[in-house]
Amino acid sequence: MDKLEVLQNLYEELPLQEALLHTANMFAGRVKFSSALGEEDQLLTDIIARHQIPIAVFTLDTGRLFYETYDLLDITIEKYKIPITVYFPDAGAVQKMVSENGINGFHESVANRQACCFVRKVAPLKNALENTDVWITGLRASQTEHRKSIPFVEWLQDKKMYKINPLLHYSYEDVINYIKENKVPYNKLHDKGFVSIGCAPCTRAIIAGEDARAGRWWWEDSHKECGLHIS
Repeated sequence: MDKLEVLQNLYEELPLQEALLHTANMFAGRVKFSSALGEEDQLLTDIIARHQIPIAVFTLDTGRLFYETYDLLDITIEKYKIPITVYFPDAGAVQKMVSENGINGFHESVANRQACCFVRKVAPLKNALENTDVWITGLRASQTEHRKSIPFVEWLQDKKMYKINPLLHYSYEDVINYIKENKVPYNKLHDKGFVSIGCAPCTRAIIAGEDARAGRWWWEDSHKECGLHIS
């Protein structure tokens, strides 16, 4: 049985915290969890910290996040007493992009928006995942059409690592119930109609009946991914 199959079986058969612990032991010191400080990510951070699972946690600071997101980062580190490494975009790359496209050029075309996401998110992610064998995410299948087709465990040929989506079959209600039951800190913007929270200029609250991702890049008809989870 190869490692991909072993990992797949772990997340299909074991409680979440046990599967994460087995993963951390299999790839000692080379497992990282990327948190965008969303509700799913906060759930995973709580499990990692509560069960003292040796998985490194990091986040990406694009330079254009909401104040509430920065506040949550501070609160989370204080509550769980674990380090959360922050990665930033390259200042030269940001300066070049802004000089060419303008400070809010992402509104002008999908290509400009994707370029902004690349500079502020995708390139820093590459730095964050150096010396990593396993990348843990908070993706859920019901979040987008693209995510409906992803498995628990993927082999990313371009990154030469495993990507694990342990909350794949959690519903949004499952996540909310866990947060309430375990008093997990969350972004206060969620109480104001923000479901999926990214950069401040690219995120708005949604209204009743709208898709959970409708508030992301709302001026676009589709392309509801930033590139982090597209190989």
